[in-house]
Amino acid sequence: MQSKFVAGTSIKLSLIITLFILLISCKKEYIHEDQPQLVQSEAARASKAKKPHLSYNLEVVLRDEGNQSGHIHFRQDKDAAKIITLDIKVHHLEPNHEYLLERAEDQILDGECTGTNWLTLGHGLQPQSIVTDDKGNGSEELWRDVSAIPSGTTFDIHFRVVDKLTVAVVLTSDCYQYTVR
Repeated sequence: MQSKFVAGTSIKLSLIITLFILLISCKKEYIHEDQPQLVQSEAARASKAKKPHLSYNLEVVLRDEGNQSGHIHFRQDKDAAKIITLDIKVHHLEPNHEYLLERAEDQILDGECTGTNWLTLGHGLQPQSIVTDDKGNGSEELWRDVSAIPSGTTFDIHFRVVDKLTVAVVLTSDCYQYTVR
């Protein structure tokens, strides 16, 4: 009786193993030698890699040499108005003081921000100060209308925060790439 049990268990185990092997070894696609293979060529992959990544939204980090810092939540929504919103927060700057956010751009898409065409940002074309509290922290909701710039235009862009009174640079960003939606 025990040999029948062992034989039955062995057969069941063999069937389970066979089914398992069949399942994991099945190919989802079978390409016959006569059929053209849909394999992307190395040149096609390289061509795709060279296309710029379209960045409509950025998370910009602002730094200095010490513990002062800032962040810009840079967004261009999908709308006909083509408005960029720039929600900026700064930390550990001089308390109860005014600062300005500036940007410069260039259209040489090399990841090197060489532009020196600094523009003060604010509410549209009206510059707006970022005022810090008694702890040196501040925030402001800024916006910029880019409807005059053709959609698809891409450029390198970088930012800085300057002291409103002395125009001394207190925070800077790395170089980012932005595409107008």
